[in-house]
Amino acid sequence: MLDEPSLGLSPVMVTAMFEAIAQINRAGTTVLLVEQNVLRALKLSHRGYVLEDGRVVAEGPSGDLLHNPQVRATYLGL
Repeated sequence: MLDEPSLGLSPVMVTAMFEAIAQINRAGTTVLLVEQNVLRALKLSHRGYVLEDGRVVAEGPSGDLLHNPQVRATYLGL
């Protein structure tokens, strides 16, 4: 379980952190990631849960969440 592993890191270190998390997962370890960097987290993960005020407002396969218009507008600024 990782809680905000990219918080306060430089962009170079954020990239390194996410690469390390991906490597850990590819090696067979399940990773529970809590992260405010929604785009990076969804690109890395298999499944996502979007929380707002402690409630799940969206959930499903990460690819679906990346293409969800509400998630894109509210959390990705797209």
